[in-house]
Amino acid sequence: MTAAFFTGLFAGLGLIVAIGAQNAFVIRQGLMRRHVFAVATVCFLCDAVLIAVGVAGLGALIAANRWLTAAAAWGGAAFLVAFGLRAAWNALRSDHQGFAAAEAEAEGRAGQGRRAAVAAALAFSLLNPHVYLDTVVLLGGIGAQYPAGPRLAFLAGGVTGSLLWFYAIGYGAMIFTPLFRKPIATRALDGFVAAVMFAVAGLLLSGALG
Repeated sequence: MTAAFFTGLFAGLGLIVAIGAQNAFVIRQGLMRRHVFAVATVCFLCDAVLIAVGVAGLGALIAANRWLTAAAAWGGAAFLVAFGLRAAWNALRSDHQGFAAAEAEAEGRAGQGRRAAVAAALAFSLLNPHVYLDTVVLLGGIGAQYPAGPRLAFLAGGVTGSLLWFYAIGYGAMIFTPLFRKPIATRALDGFVAAVMFAVAGLLLSGALG
């Protein structure tokens, strides 16, 4: 049981540690100090549900349906490109005012900003096929090989890894907030986010076309 737990923990961390679209979004929210707890919680809960579904056996089913994976790839790529274009526009716009303007906007529209952040976190968690690949297909495929008892321990390990990771990067990014008080820093952040979104979208489309 203990071995299965740690296998799930390290397998989960190994799959989600790479900076992808979902992680880049959480890091950006942490750097901007905008609804970090809500965003990290949404990403964690979505991961936990998807890992549980995958361990229950759905991972193999999704992997076997090429039309489903292709549709998810195209839809996810469209979403990532749209978000990447928005980030690129923020980085390049001539009236970019940096972190202070973002803080003022967030304070002025706290409720709306929180809803938008939660909606974006849900989109990055559920419209990005890489999330399904990591949680449902890969982790689910590994966990499904265990018998009932160790399988639950593996699931607990995978969920724990997700819990630790999302809160760590969200609140850890807040430490570097003082570095982003100048417009040039937030321009660089938005440029980085845009590059990640475009790169992941390109990988999705190359896989779908291949």
